[in-house]
Amino acid sequence: MDEFETPKSAPDTDKVGLSSPPEADATRPPIAETRSQIDAFIDRRADVARSDHEVFQDYLRQKQARALAARAEAAAAPAEPAPQVGRRSMLKVAIGTAIAGEAAALGYAAMQAGGNGAAAGPAGGQANAAAADAQSQPIVRELIDSRADIRGSSLGKWIALLPTKLGGGTYALDLNSNRVLASIWYWNYGDYNPISHHLCAFPSADPYNGFEFVNSTQGGKNCLIYGIPTNITEPAPGFNIYRVRYDGAQMQLMENVSEATGLGLGVHVTVNPKDAQSYFVTDGQKDIAACFDRNTSRVKAALKFDWIPNSTMLSRAWQDGGILKISKIYPDQGTGKYDYLGTKGQKIEWEMVPMGELFVEEGTLPGDDALGLTGADGTIWHPSGRWAATVVRLCGGIAILDAENGFEPIAFLQFNKDSQDQYPMVKRDDDHWEVTFDKIHSPGHEIGFSPDGRFLCMMNNLRENNCSVFSCADPDPRQWKKIAHVEDPLWKGKYPNPFHMVFSLDSKKLYLSVLHPAPAASGVMVVDTETWTILKEIQGIGPDLQTPALTYDGKYVLVPFSGFQRLSSGIAVIDTATDSLIGILPSTGGHHDCVIIPTELAHMKHTRSCTL
Repeated sequence: MDEFETPKSAPDTDKVGLSSPPEADATRPPIAETRSQIDAFIDRRADVARSDHEVFQDYLRQKQARALAARAEAAAAPAEPAPQVGRRSMLKVAIGTAIAGEAAALGYAAMQAGGNGAAAGPAGGQANAAAADAQSQPIVRELIDSRADIRGSSLGKWIALLPTKLGGGTYALDLNSNRVLASIWYWNYGDYNPISHHLCAFPSADPYNGFEFVNSTQGGKNCLIYGIPTNITEPAPGFNIYRVRYDGAQMQLMENVSEATGLGLGVHVTVNPKDAQSYFVTDGQKDIAACFDRNTSRVKAALKFDWIPNSTMLSRAWQDGGILKISKIYPDQGTGKYDYLGTKGQKIEWEMVPMGELFVEEGTLPGDDALGLTGADGTIWHPSGRWAATVVRLCGGIAILDAENGFEPIAFLQFNKDSQDQYPMVKRDDDHWEVTFDKIHSPGHEIGFSPDGRFLCMMNNLRENNCSVFSCADPDPRQWKKIAHVEDPLWKGKYPNPFHMVFSLDSKKLYLSVLHPAPAASGVMVVDTETWTILKEIQGIGPDLQTPALTYDGKYVLVPFSGFQRLSSGIAVIDTATDSLIGILPSTGGHHDCVIIPTELAHMKHTRSCTL
C-alpha cells in the first residue's frame, strides 16, 4: 500500500504541450468498461469501509469498557504508601522485566523447536507452530492533544523529502527552519499521470548545498481509484523512475530511468546501504524487482515473480497454496531495453492499496493476470548490504536474495503465525527458482531489518493482524528463525493494523504506524525489541498514518499523514526520549513516504533502504 507517454525514442519536449492528450491505444478497453470497473471498485471499497467502521466501533467500545473497568478497580483498591524507590528496587524491577521478556522469548522458541509435539516441517521449520498469544501486560494508551504544535522550534539540521502522491511531485522540507527548500513537479516534463509514490535519497555530506534521490511514480488507472471527481477517462501510462538532483537552489530532473532501460516500475525504492552505488525499484502490479547502477542506470539484475495456484478459483487461489516461480529477465538483445514501459506487463490494472489484498481474491480488482499475481512490491537491504529481501505480499513472506551472487534467490521466509519458518527455495537452473506452498494463512505487507542487523520484521495483514519477528543472528539466512509476534489484545479482525515501521538509532525500540479505518485517526505504537512487548501506543494522530522516518541524531521520529487524498494531512513529530508527540508540522497533499536525507553512509541503515 503506488503522464509521460514514452515512445520508442525520446520525445521532443519542446513540442510537447501540457494540454496535448496521450495517443490512443487500441489495446485499451472501451472507456465505458473502464469507468464501470473503477466505479465497481470504489463502491466495493465503500462497502468494505462501512463494514470496517462498524467493526472498529466495536473495538472502541471494548477499549472504553476496559478503561472504565480499570478505573473502577483502581478506585476500589485501598491506598498504599508510596514505595521508596532506590537503586536496589529499581534493579529488581529491571531484572523482573528482563526475566519476563526472556521467558516469553524462550517459550516461543521452545514451541518453534517442537516443544508442543508438532512435527518439524521443511527446512527445519515448524509445520504447525503454536501461536503466541496477544500481549497480556498493561499497555500505555496516550491520546494526543490534537492542537499540539512545535511553535517553530528546530528539529535539527535535517532535510525531509516527501512525495506528493497525486500532486505529481516531491518537495524538500528543512526541519531546522520548517521551510520548504525546493520542489519538483513531473507535469513540467510531459508526464501526464505522475503519481509520485516512493523515493530514497543518496548520502550527501552537505544536503543544503546538494543531494540526489530516486523517485518512482505510478500511472495508469491508479489515478482513478480514490473516488476523487475527475474528467479523466483514459489515464496516461506513467510508471516512470526519476533521478533528481537538488543543487542548493532548485530541483532538476537528471534522467528518466524507465525511458533509458525500458523498465516502468512504480513502487518501493531502496538504496544499497553498503556503498550507495545501486538501488532497487520493485513493482507489485508487474511483480518485477530490478537493481540499477546509480551512475549508469544499467540494470544489474531483474527478477520476475509469478504465482501458479493449486486452485483456479480466485477466492482460494492463494489460501490453498501453489508454486511461486522466480525468474531472471533480460533486455532485448537488439535494443538493450526491456519491454515494460508504462502499463505494459501489469497483471492488475491498479495497485493493491493498503489492506486491499482481498480485493484480488474477490475479483473486484481486474487485470490480465490476476491469478498470477504475487504482490512483490518492495525489496529491502540487510544493513550490511550482504543480502536483499523482496516482500511477496500474497504469499505472506519474503524471498532472500544473495547480493554478492547476482541477487540469486536462496531462501523464502514465511511470517504467518501458524506456518513453518521457511519454505525451501529450489533452483531449477541458473535463471529459475521455485517455492512450493501447501497453504498460505494470510497476506503480509511491509518488512524491515533492524539497524544492527539482528532482526527482521514483517506485518501480517488481514487474516492475521500482528508483527512477526525473525532472528537474523545466523550468518546463513537459511537458518533464520521466527522468535516472536507482536500483537495487541485489542487488534481484532484487520483493524487496528500495524503497517509501516522504523527502528530507533540503537535498535532497542521499534516504531509502528498503526492504521485505523479512515477517516478515523491512526496512531504510533512503540515496541521494546529486547522483550518484543508493547511499551506505548500514541493514539489519534491523524488519518492514514504512513511511513515513519528517524532523524539521524536519534531524537525524533517523523510520521506523515494522510497518505491518500481529501483528508487532513500533516507530519507528526515524536520525541524519542519520552515517546510523546510534541507537534504537527503542516504538510499539504497525500504522502505515502518520508525520507530524511542522510549525511553519511552509516545513516543508510536507518533509511527506507532497510525498512518499508
